[in-house]
Amino acid sequence: MSSTNPRFGRLIPAMVTPMDDKLDVDVERCKKLARKLVDDGCDSVLVFGTTGEGPTVHFDKKLEVWKAVVEELGGDAPVIANVGTNCTADTIEAARASKETGVDGLLVVVPFYNKPPQEGLYAHFKAVADAVDLPILIYNIPGRTGKNMEAATTLRLAHDCPNITGIKEASGDLSQIQAVIEGAPAGFDVYSGDDALTYDVMKLGGVGVISTTANVAPSAFKRIVDLCAAGNWDEAAKANEELLPLMHQLFTTANPILIKEALNLAGFPVGGLRLPLLAATEEESRDLAQVMRAVGILQ
Repeated sequence: MSSTNPRFGRLIPAMVTPMDDKLDVDVERCKKLARKLVDDGCDSVLVFGTTGEGPTVHFDKKLEVWKAVVEELGGDAPVIANVGTNCTADTIEAARASKETGVDGLLVVVPFYNKPPQEGLYAHFKAVADAVDLPILIYNIPGRTGKNMEAATTLRLAHDCPNITGIKEASGDLSQIQAVIEGAPAGFDVYSGDDALTYDVMKLGGVGVISTTANVAPSAFKRIVDLCAAGNWDEAAKANEELLPLMHQLFTTANPILIKEALNLAGFPVGGLRLPLLAATEEESRDLAQVMRAVGILQ
């Protein structure tokens, strides 16, 4: 059962990671983007998720950025660190180290590539939860990990581990998401992990979204989740329909290629991407700009 006042709020951007001209992480720009997102209505900030190019940033730099963002926000909004790996011991080490930077919570992804059985998933998340006393959000995204965490496994963890406080559900399976929402204990928060399904997940009882689109359209997305939370479904549906073209366009190639291009187009430069990702092509940029203008994000 999702809470009426979710711990991390309703709109959480998976913040992109600004890079300089040499593709080094621009720590000062990270701080400015985090501040801008919070000032524009985001409730928390997730740092170094997939949208933040976490897989290509060394851990020491992540620690530096987490600490810098925590200091920049100064308690104005929670900071969530993505620490999940496909090795339980490494994830525990990362979780403990990240806590020292002052972050408020952790995102831990379903282990990727090694495709553990459901019992292995349970043991993995329980071991991490037992090792660190920070709130943990599970991240289920089978399209990237190759393994779906079933509702029954999520619910076991929700009931057995008090500091596993929610899930970013990106399976795209609304019946599975509904089962988690209906079977979870009070205070377990279910977030949409797919921008375009946010309205549907919240109508089932989810609390909000961990979003890519919110990097460039925080105010518009905040309006959607607030209307949903208020039960104003007709207006929420209209607001959602207006922003859907951008949500879809941003994922016409590998994320975060187009969300970084969207920020660059919108006048908040965040630089390029590290290999194996590439910057948007001229055609991709042109098509994106057209959609951004159509939804009112770009003049």
